[in-house]
Amino acid sequence: MPTVLILNGPNLNLLGTRRPEVYGSATLADVEALCREEAERLGLEAVCRQSNHEGQLVDWIHEAGVEHRAGRCVGVVFNAGAYTHTSVALHDAIEGAEVPVVEVHISNVHRREEFRHHSYLSPVARGIVVGFGVYGYVLAIHGLHQATRS
Repeated sequence: MPTVLILNGPNLNLLGTRRPEVYGSATLADVEALCREEAERLGLEAVCRQSNHEGQLVDWIHEAGVEHRAGRCVGVVFNAGAYTHTSVALHDAIEGAEVPVVEVHISNVHRREEFRHHSYLSPVARGIVVGFGVYGYVLAIHGLHQATRS
């Protein structure tokens, strides 16, 4: 069964407790369960990972690129958290791995602080889902699934 990598960056382990007025009350475990259920409906297996460490995220993107080229992974749903706005390393990893990535943000980052308006990932992402809460992960999974069927 092909996989989809659900990758979450720094502080997303705090979902449900960190700023629920912005990010909602769903926990990371809730998000992962939602992704697994939706992926299964589409005939995919969701592999869920979270790290607060940039290098670990880079390594997982590289691995996803290998899996994608082997036909075993449809792509990556990636909420890079604050690294979205700071990480050239993640940009380069996505570009170099040549794996389809959908950038996801729970909140509408364009309605927030100015520094959140710029993404280093968007130029190398297949697509972007912003502001639909945790349902954005479902939309991203569907987007990757559809892209592999076209």
